[in-house]
Amino acid sequence: MPHFFINSKQVVNNVVEVSDKENYQHIAKSLRARVGETLLLIDENQIQYETTISEITNSKVLANVDNSYQSKRFLDFELYLAQSPLRSDAQNLIIEKATELGVAGVYPIMTDNCSLNKSVVEKKVPKWQRVMYESSKQCERAVVPTCYDATSLEKVLSENSFDKVIVFCERIADKTIRESFKEKPIKKGDKVLVVIGPEGGFSQKEFDSFKEKSLEMLTLGDLILRAETAVVVALGNVIYEYSNFNR
Repeated sequence: MPHFFINSKQVVNNVVEVSDKENYQHIAKSLRARVGETLLLIDENQIQYETTISEITNSKVLANVDNSYQSKRFLDFELYLAQSPLRSDAQNLIIEKATELGVAGVYPIMTDNCSLNKSVVEKKVPKWQRVMYESSKQCERAVVPTCYDATSLEKVLSENSFDKVIVFCERIADKTIRESFKEKPIKKGDKVLVVIGPEGGFSQKEFDSFKEKSLEMLTLGDLILRAETAVVVALGNVIYEYSNFNR
């Protein structure tokens, strides 16, 4: 069922009017939707609407609300990713998969071995935000995450208060995710930051900084993973261990 973001003001007397250009073009032109077909809509209050198209004109789509309920398509803790951007399609894949895995936001961090200059990253942020929007629609997310401006890990940590910060670095990792959770499990509502480095890994200077800040440095196992693979595995394992410890 196609999924689109709307505003609650568009819902009047159990009828939704979709008249904004982007959604209208997608529904009426790209999908070539027809009267009687179903649409899944969600508003800014995370209310999901199961609807049936009742009318399509040259400027709007009208849909009757068949059912509405609070969306459950979100994590019950805040998961953020701070990651050193990769080149071309690899970074698009990371943004897409991080969105599917429920992150609230991605911080592109400039590291010593980052493969992109900061000016290049800044130009790509709007594109990555667009990838987040499209991915959110495809996986029926309740809210669209945020791709923040290019920054440094130091600035992310100084401007935000996280309940848990996890740095994944295979070479000098202290423990596994499971061991970390046994010592300090994530609780509902916690704000968690996962940090992943560039293709060339973190520098010794950065490792020293992590130790000075007493950040947890964890391993994903004995295998050495590509950066884009590490992001998916790390986020997936954090969510899995959270679920185990909060059953």
